Amino acid sequence: MFPSQKISILFAALAIVLLGACGQSPERGPLVVGDMAPDFTVIDMRGDRFRLRDRAGHPVILRFWSTDCQYCRADTPVFNDYFNKYKEQGLRVVYLNTGASAAEVTQFVRELAIPFPVAMDEGGRVAGQYRVKVVPQTIIIDPQQKIVAAMLGGVGRAELEELINKYLENGGEK
Repeated sequence: MFPSQKISILFAALAIVLLGACGQSPERGPLVVGDMAPDFTVIDMRGDRFRLRDRAGHPVILRFWSTDCQYCRADTPVFNDYFNKYKEQGLRVVYLNTGASAAEVTQFVRELAIPFPVAMDEGGRVAGQYRVKVVPQTIIIDPQQKIVAAMLGGVGRAELEELINKYLENGGEK
């Protein structure tokens, strides 16, 4: 084999490796039901830290939303009521805003009397981890930190009960 052929083969092999590296890596592929929920930490609007891993052992509702979303305004009272009813049984909820100003989010929280943590998703960092491209999107995470469901659009109480009550102490009954 001539030296120029060896160099050509070496460059071809290097090109194949580099092109393969440009493909979608497993950790950047779509998240699916059963995957471990990516950990994240945010500071909520009250200044408190919310870290997903700190909520292990509890079901978590992770809601990506925006202030101008009609579904978000319409179903937030459902989330409020559900949280207020089941927080003592272990339910955790966090709203992550994906683009409004802090003043707009504060007004939304005040108008709808949101009782659980609400945080700004600065630069869409958490949305990127969860591959969220459209809001509203609700991610249900079980006590073992696995993704149970991802729902686009509005969410009703019946959906929440079906997906979460089995993870609550006493099966969601008070």
